[in-house]
Amino acid sequence: MRRRCGHTVDNAVEVIAVVVPVHDEQDLLADCLASLVTAARAVRAVTSVHVVLDACADDSARIAARFPVITMTVDAHSVGVARDAGVRSVLRSFPHVPPARLWIAHTDADSVVPAHWLSHQLALAEAGADVAIGTVRPDFCDLSPEQTDAWWATHVPGVANGHVHGANLGTRASALADAGGFPPIPLHEDVRLIEQLRMRGAMIVASDGSWVRTSGRQYGRTDGGYAEYLRTQLIPLAALVEGAERQSASEIST
Repeated sequence: MRRRCGHTVDNAVEVIAVVVPVHDEQDLLADCLASLVTAARAVRAVTSVHVVLDACADDSARIAARFPVITMTVDAHSVGVARDAGVRSVLRSFPHVPPARLWIAHTDADSVVPAHWLSHQLALAEAGADVAIGTVRPDFCDLSPEQTDAWWATHVPGVANGHVHGANLGTRASALADAGGFPPIPLHEDVRLIEQLRMRGAMIVASDGSWVRTSGRQYGRTDGGYAEYLRTQLIPLAALVEGAERQSASEIST
């Protein structure tokens, strides 16, 4: 329980649902869904996984059919549209659950969540969070040694950097609805949503307590996403950070 604007707020969560947008992820989807099934077993609340197959031309649908998940299809080529379709599926599945007691976790089909992922989000929700922003780590097997060193130079284990990733995000359904849901755009729909949530005063918590492993591929499904960041921005950013640290050390020593 917490107080907001002079009123006591009940943070209890009855249902946790997961939304997973998918576009041609036959190579990685099984690992993603297997990790979600494991995470769902670790929480006491009712759980439900909703897989949105967006213009898939591979075996993603057949792979999803092997798991205890709810599937639907869209033909949008847009992760924003796919996430929104998944959220709508969740709301249809639990029409009698108050939105404030319905928690929706979000990840990507090229990602693997830890076993405590949902239980960690549940703990944050019941402590008062409307939104949980989690961290991601790329699969280092996909990176060069130089990229791996650059990634560790720009991240501190255990410290939430606050960067928004759709692969590790959680939202109370009431806050999500208040913000208008995910915008129907093909890129940065997660960032735009968080901007709207901040404007509306949602209680947003950033945490590195349950980081998600995501693909470290260099060319993603859309231009300008995480793959492009790894390919073109990570190493220059690490150089800037290391340069700033050297400059700071030099100023301290003088």
